[in-house]
Amino acid sequence: MNIYVGTDHRGFYLKEQLQEYLVAQGYTVEEVGNTVLDPDDDFPEFAQRAAEKVLAGAAHDARAILLCGGAQGMAMAANRFRGIRASVVWDSTEARLARHDNDSNVLCLPARLLQHHPDIWQAIVRTWLETPASDAPRYKRRNQQLDEFGIDGCGHIA
Repeated sequence: MNIYVGTDHRGFYLKEQLQEYLVAQGYTVEEVGNTVLDPDDDFPEFAQRAAEKVLAGAAHDARAILLCGGAQGMAMAANRFRGIRASVVWDSTEARLARHDNDSNVLCLPARLLQHHPDIWQAIVRTWLETPASDAPRYKRRNQQLDEFGIDGCGHIA
């Protein structure tokens, strides 16, 4: 599984720890954010890069993890793309539900809350990565409806 990691300046230091954790767990990680701390960067471009990568690798279960101060902005930007189901997650229960019920393919973490709590964010990431999406018809139907909204991978409004 390929995991694309993107962050703005607010999540930069957590990103460094996250990437080390993912590689140690055997995942292939690709950076889609800044490789240097830039206090003037803007999160939408990193969310776009991640969304495009996930959509291009969807057949291979590509996923992304995005970080910013509160995670809401990253989720809002990523969810503009058809086929992206970005979830703001702050605990393992939400991580499990986001994957199981909504087949979340982008995890958005609030760095402001989690950067000093590696035990919590590691449990969130592990749960999100290991939880399979449900095969229940109601969830599949709802997720298909979500995927029909937004912009396609070429930037065209659906």
